[in-house]
Amino acid sequence: MIKALIVDQADDDSVSASIREIEASQLPDDGEVDIAVEYSTINYKDGLCLNGLGRLVRTYPHVPGIDLAGTVISSRADGIAEGDRVTMNGFRSGEIRWGGYATQVNGKAEWIVKLPDGMSTRHSQMLGTAGFTAMQSILRLEANGMTPDGGEVLVTGAGGGVGSVATVLLAKRGYQVAAMTGRAEIADYLTGLGASRIVSREEMLDDPGKPMESGVWGGCIDCVGGQILARAIKQMNYGCGIASLGNTAGGKMEASIIPFLLRGVAVLGIDSVMVPVTEREKIWAALDVGMPRDVLDSMAEEIGLADVPEYGKKILEGKVRGRILVNVNN
Repeated sequence: MIKALIVDQADDDSVSASIREIEASQLPDDGEVDIAVEYSTINYKDGLCLNGLGRLVRTYPHVPGIDLAGTVISSRADGIAEGDRVTMNGFRSGEIRWGGYATQVNGKAEWIVKLPDGMSTRHSQMLGTAGFTAMQSILRLEANGMTPDGGEVLVTGAGGGVGSVATVLLAKRGYQVAAMTGRAEIADYLTGLGASRIVSREEMLDDPGKPMESGVWGGCIDCVGGQILARAIKQMNYGCGIASLGNTAGGKMEASIIPFLLRGVAVLGIDSVMVPVTEREKIWAALDVGMPRDVLDSMAEEIGLADVPEYGKKILEGKVRGRILVNVNN
């Protein structure tokens, strides 16, 4: 029997989540690899799926969880063997396919990454898609020319999963990090992660209305979008880039093209869903080297599968700090 957190939809379109035991034969079987899941995590998308929002879930009943890590129990794929420690995220797992909030899953080989030798399944899910996206963003920005001597790097939505991990990774790579948050109470938390200063959300929204401002930032990881992204574009140093990966502040913005024309600002779209496995392996290898485990432990909270619906609501309300580790066997 497999334990799973299953979301179902009632006749009035309301959704509810409950833990159930199901037969292994009830799992979707569209891949070559069966995995005994040990850990998952909670992302903003998971909050949407758990609450029937965002049109991410196509059919019910459904098992959310866009992240998972565990041990292969059977494989019909070359290069993946029984006993391998693996992680899987992206490729719409937990959205249109059953995801990681279960003690066993099935997946295709091209969705699965074998974890680096130094990365435990537990630490991989303290990172999850958030940590993966943070490192993906940094590597893209550095490929665009970002260096520690190019100026401060702005991280917006720094209290969330991506922002928290990005703050740690950037500081460890020698960058000065300006962490933007709308929650003054987490300032000490962010400076403890390595932020050199705190920027308030209100400060970023206090836009003077000019098409371009004095250059401040040598790079930006933007987790929120909306008018905060528009303001950051105007404040970039010459030739610098922004990794754009979130829209919690809105999917639209009003911005001038002047910073692109006069400063060569680049906005780099970051998608973690369809990244090929070969690129995923590079990102996980960089996380293995770059993420200090003691800091990761300090910023993560562990919960059981029964706690996931509550935390799914919290993350939508902006009340989650750092990373949430889900022990699916607890």
